[in-house]
Parts: sequence; C-alpha cells; structure tokens
Amino acid sequence: MLIPIIGFAGMILVLLAFIMNQFDRWDHDSYPYDITNALGGLLLTEYSALIGSYPFLILNAIWTAVSLYELWLDIEGRPKKITHLHHKRKKR
Repeated sequence: MLIPIIGFAGMILVLLAFIMNQFDRWDHDSYPYDITNALGGLLLTEYSALIGSYPFLILNAIWTAVSLYELWLDIEGRPKKITHLHHKRKKR
C-alpha cells in the first residue's frame, strides 16, 4: 500500500508546481516551485525504482536533478538562463 502513496504524492507535488506556475502563483525561479518540483521528482524516482519502470526512473531522475540544480542556483543567488521554455503568456 505504501508504494502507490509514494507515486501519488510525487505526482501531486509535480502537478502542484506546474499548476501554480501556470496560474502565475509561483514564478519558475522561486523557492516553492523548485522545492516542490525536486521533492515530487524524488518521490517519483523512488516510485519508479520500486515498480521497476526504468524509462520512468530515468525521466524522473533527470527531472529531480534539474530541479535540484535550479534550487542550487536560487540558493547561490546565481541568475538562471531564460529559455524558450520560460515564456510568459501575453496579457489580454
């Protein structure tokens, strides 16, 4: 019963970060966004290892590593590169 809980918790955290960013509640370079993504990715990495889903494990390990790197940049006060992935919607 614990394994599905780990998976659902990770999924909820990653989706929470995504939704909060999409609705302009959390900026893509904020602590809450990066911490939530890193924790969610870590849980999903653990979940995929437990169920033996190696493609999912690789995806989430990379997701976690990138989130931790972004968090490290936040802590160090270093600027993040703005890429096409960080575009903002036009205000109507």
